Amino acid sequence: MIYKRGKFHWYRFMWDGKLIRKSTRQGNGQVARNMESAHRTSLAKGEVGIRDKKIAPTLAEFASKRFLPWVEISSSGSVKTWLYYRNGVRRLSEFTGMAGAKLDEIGGTQIAAYVAARQSAGLQVSSINRELQVLRRILAVALEWGAVERVSKVKLLSGERHRERVVNADEEARYLSAATEPLTSIASVLVDSGLRPEECFRLQWENVWFGSGRYGALFVPFGKTQAARRTVPLTPRARAVLEARWVQAKQPAEGWVWPAPTRSGHVESSSLKKQHTKALRLSGARAFVLYSLRHTFLTRLGESGCDAWTLARIAGHSSIGISSRYVHPGEDAVLAAMSRMGGHKIEHSEEMPVVTDDTPKQLTH
Repeated sequence: MIYKRGKFHWYRFMWDGKLIRKSTRQGNGQVARNMESAHRTSLAKGEVGIRDKKIAPTLAEFASKRFLPWVEISSSGSVKTWLYYRNGVRRLSEFTGMAGAKLDEIGGTQIAAYVAARQSAGLQVSSINRELQVLRRILAVALEWGAVERVSKVKLLSGERHRERVVNADEEARYLSAATEPLTSIASVLVDSGLRPEECFRLQWENVWFGSGRYGALFVPFGKTQAARRTVPLTPRARAVLEARWVQAKQPAEGWVWPAPTRSGHVESSSLKKQHTKALRLSGARAFVLYSLRHTFLTRLGESGCDAWTLARIAGHSSIGISSRYVHPGEDAVLAAMSRMGGHKIEHSEEMPVVTDDTPKQLTH
């Protein structure tokens, strides 16, 4: 059996009651089939026996020598992604029972012990889940690269509190008035576009189009899924903010919209932390994170009557199920929809002749 996992094709078949599974490290399906055939032929001729079980590397060894260098290269300069995985690896490596374990030996026992240790240290469920997500990604990459033949599933803890805070209009106005640049402009774009903060931070002028659509549009060229790479229409306020910044920057054709003296060259969450904290304090708004502005936009979009499919396209959701959380039609919307459907049927029924016993037969045909 040939199947694709990530960029490469794998093959899998049973031989003498044992499962043979191997990555071809090839993106070409025909080449992968040829490699599978060659392996089967070799086994049949007795030139090779069932291969000895590959000795899996330890978590600490694989994470530090292979996984993190790959993240640094593949993250396309995203400092946030790099720090997320680096910090997760550090936390995992600090736990001896996990760091020294071979990748194919990590299972429920080790994970449960790790979770217990982190809980005793006072960590919240959400923080522990972020570290478990890093572990899950490391194991998945190791399996894809053929560094290990099997890995255990990593289940996240239940009861995580999601930071789905909706900022009301009054809080938004007070917060924007109290904020300073570039936070004011960034927050305005976030709450008017639904961009993820990281998407907004990495915005470049070549992907901002003032002549597209009614008020212009911006293009998100990156993301973990195809859905994340999308075009987002601008609102009048978002256009005004971006256009003013473009003019102030002397109308550049390319480059970062929010340049900053950071490793990435653009603003990061850490760049805005002090400004955000100060704006919250001065405005008196209840605490929220910048990601809450995306949630606020999508909630307002859902309340406006936007359907889940359109919302998914604007938000860059990979699943319609995620978008449906924001779409909650009220009673008035339901009644209006039923009225439109009822009116549609009534119009047709009024056009049809009423048949009675006195109606000429030709009208009934």
